Formats: sequence, structure tokens, C-alpha cells
Amino acid sequence: MWPHEAPRARLALEDGSVWHGRAFGAVGTRPGEVVFNTSMTGYQEILTDPSYAGQIVVMTAPQIGNTGTNAEDDEARRAFLSGFVVRELSPRVSNWRATLDLSTWLARQGVVGISEVDTRAITRRLRDKGSMKGVISTDEHLSDDELVARARAWHGLDGVDLVRTVTCEEAYHWPDPTPPEWEFRQWQPTHPYRTRDPLPLRFHVVAYDFGIKHNILRRLVSHGCRVTVVPAHTTAEEVLALAPDGVLLSNGPGDPAAIPYAVEATRRLLGRVPLFGICLGHQILGQALGGRTYRLKFGHHGGNQPVKHLPTGRVEISAHNHNFAVDPDTLPPEVEVTHVNLNDGCCEGLRHAHLPAMSVQYHPEAGPGPHDADPLFAEFVEMMRAFARSAGG
Repeated sequence: MWPHEAPRARLALEDGSVWHGRAFGAVGTRPGEVVFNTSMTGYQEILTDPSYAGQIVVMTAPQIGNTGTNAEDDEARRAFLSGFVVRELSPRVSNWRATLDLSTWLARQGVVGISEVDTRAITRRLRDKGSMKGVISTDEHLSDDELVARARAWHGLDGVDLVRTVTCEEAYHWPDPTPPEWEFRQWQPTHPYRTRDPLPLRFHVVAYDFGIKHNILRRLVSHGCRVTVVPAHTTAEEVLALAPDGVLLSNGPGDPAAIPYAVEATRRLLGRVPLFGICLGHQILGQALGGRTYRLKFGHHGGNQPVKHLPTGRVEISAHNHNFAVDPDTLPPEVEVTHVNLNDGCCEGLRHAHLPAMSVQYHPEAGPGPHDADPLFAEFVEMMRAFARSAGG
């Protein structure tokens, strides 16, 4: 459907502002936390990242939809976000891999979209005032004031366990590596593995599904791991019964303080098996080590965030999607902050001085985003190798 033929849609924010545009995707009225994403590409991977559950995503790139969608680029079984906001919806698709246009795909996913709104003005408002509660709607029977009232009345995401809405129902094995045509390890001259082929499967990794992305699983397999994915509520004892060489704490949505069961399981795994946390998994590990989390003003959402690795001074351009961060001042002395965000100085990675446990706040799997942080998977493999060696394995 061409944008000028589309029905009306509105985005209402809790501050009283209402943005009028054109609808695409599904119809209906959805509340959500409104955030902006600064990625230039990879909108399908963003849409299918379960970490966006409960959120309405505003894209800062001016035109979205020109590469269409395809089943291979989905990062989860479906889209979990509440709404999608773009300046211009591309009227045509130009990509040989595309099987559906974005509007049709969103309609099948049940996600409401709005185009022809001033996304720069919305982004400035969110930057200045912080992430806000909002409502996206195609219902012309609701007045602007009613939509604002609904946004203000919505409970928000603080204290809400969204992990239970995105996790798998039962454990499963993930067999697939990164496809050869997308493998990028050979582009990294300092990387210890210089081949397109997946490594022999030596280490068994149990991956907690707090909202895990498919490309994290692919990268683990490509780095020589046999992967078992387990639901978020799996206990530490149930994980250890699977005899893992390492445990991955995945990304996921919502408030990290609202999932104490995940923190307790992680605390019971510390020192018994190597741990690697990504995004929400980083926040869970930080809490398990004794730290606390706090909400960022408007979060980090984009594929262009500069992060500094403090031990080496190396700067990585990295992909982010998080509204919360670990407060480094609450961590015990034996926990080292390894990475900081160069935009605002917040903690982006940590490592325990004596226990095999490390984490990063950002996304090393490049789905979407740059490849700078992919060696973190090799670092996790080396951690498992060293732990097995110390245990006589």
C-alpha cells in the first residue's frame, strides 16, 4: 500500500504531544514505552529482537522498508514489540532476498506502524525528556485526549517481568552456525580463527533464553559450541545436570530487577561453570555479583555506539538495545569494569577477578550491527578451555 493511500494513525505520548501520520502494518491500539533507535540498517533484526517487548520503536533513519523482509533474517520466532514509527515507509522493495514488504509482514506479526511523522522531533523530545509511555493507534474513534490519557494510565515497564512472555517453553538444541555467505571471522586479522568453516563442536554451552536472539546461537556454534537452549525459569541445578562446559545468559526485555529467579540461578552457578552474559544477561550477572541496576534516561538503542575496552584501550563500534545499566559503584572490589560507553561513561562490561564470569551490555553477535565485538565469543571459548584445564578436563 502506498503511504498516501493508507489510513490515519497517531502516536500519543504521556507528555501530551500527539503525532498524526499514516498507518501501516496491523490495526489497533497498543501502549508501550517509546524509544528511538539510531541504526541505519537492519530494521527486521530490530523488529524481531525480543528485547523490544513492550516498546514502541522510533527509527531515526529517514526511510525504512526498502529491503523488505525475509524469513532468514528473523532474530526470534516472532516480533514482540508494541509499535513501529518511521519517517517514510518505502513505497517499493528492492532486494532479491525479500519475500514480503514491511507493511504486510508487520500486519502478520500484529504490530501497528505509523509513518509520515517527524521522527527527528520525536527523537529530540525523547532525548531531552527521556523515554516516555505512549500509545500508537489506528482507531479514529478515540480522541487525542483519550489516547494521551491511555498513555499516562499505562503501567509502564518498571518492575514488570517481560522475560516470561518471550522465553521458550521447553529446552531445545540449536544446531545451526552462521551461514558461510555471512561468516565474517576471516575479516578479522587478529582473530585466532581464520576460516569460514564452523569449528569442531567441543564445548557444550547451555544458553538461558531470556529473549535470546538467533544470531547469538549461530555465533556460539560457529565458534565451536554445542548449544542447548533452556527456558528462563530453569534452576541452576537443572542446568548443571546437563553437564555444560559454559553457560550463556542471554539478552532480553524489561527491568532486570524484576527477574530475581534468574539472578538467584546465576548466583548459584558462579564458580561452578564459566558464565558469559550479554545485555540483560550482563545486568543479571551484575546483580548476582552483588551490584544494582538503574534506568538510563533514554537508553542505548542503535548499531553505532562507541565502547572502550579498558584493559587494552581498544574502541569497538557496537550494537546496543538496553534501557538499564549496572551501577559500577555497587559492585564488590573483585569485579572489574572492562568496558565503558564513550558517550555517557556507563558500564558496558565486567569480569570477575577470580571466578570465570564475564559480560557485556552490548551485542557482539552483529544482528544487526558491526562485527567489532565478535572476538568476545572466542574469549568465552578460551574461558571454558581454561576452566576445563584447571579442572583436569
